[in-house]
Amino acid sequence: MPLPLPLPLPGRPRIGQAPLQALLLLLLLVGPAVSISFQLPGKARKCLREEIHRDTLVTGEYEIGAPPGSSTGPSANLKITDSAGHILYAKEDATKGKFAFTTEDYDMFEACFESKLPVGTGRMPDQLVILDMKHGVEAKNYEEIAKVEKLKPLEVELRRLEDLSESIVNDFAYMKKREEEMRDTNESTNTRVLYFSIFSMCCLIGLATWQVFYLRRFFKAKKLIE
Repeated sequence: MPLPLPLPLPGRPRIGQAPLQALLLLLLLVGPAVSISFQLPGKARKCLREEIHRDTLVTGEYEIGAPPGSSTGPSANLKITDSAGHILYAKEDATKGKFAFTTEDYDMFEACFESKLPVGTGRMPDQLVILDMKHGVEAKNYEEIAKVEKLKPLEVELRRLEDLSESIVNDFAYMKKREEEMRDTNESTNTRVLYFSIFSMCCLIGLATWQVFYLRRFFKAKKLIE
């Protein structure tokens, strides 16, 4: 009588499912980004910061809604700067628009929204700000790429996955470089601390020896010891 085949354990993927799960994970990673929304009080300033790698395309869309029940439209200024204070994008009385720029170096970028209080009005209600900021693979318009290069839908998805894989590899390479720099800094600091400790010990030993000989000469001069 043949023995029954063992049933697969629950929760354990069978052979052949791992590549499919990895592909689904990559598809989820390249999915649309979630917009950020927040309330901007009247005559206030709010900033969002993000670290972005060098030579990276950054695109974004923003929309500032009018306060509910307000007769006047939204009034706010938008300014995007880097850590050195260079203005990458600026718009006064911004209501809705798009922006795009390419980073030159790895840096911390800041997007600031500053509301203005219209003349002759009291306290203005909060305004709703919606910001959708993308960079890297997310910022690329693959529909335009498909039209220009006449790619099929499957080829477009493969191009998207290829760009995502390259982005992940670059991120790991940057992390490895940062880890090497931190390790070199730690080793250099340890070496300096070791040399400083040896120098301090030598100074203490020399000072103690000098004190012994000085006290011995002093006591001999006073004829307290032979």
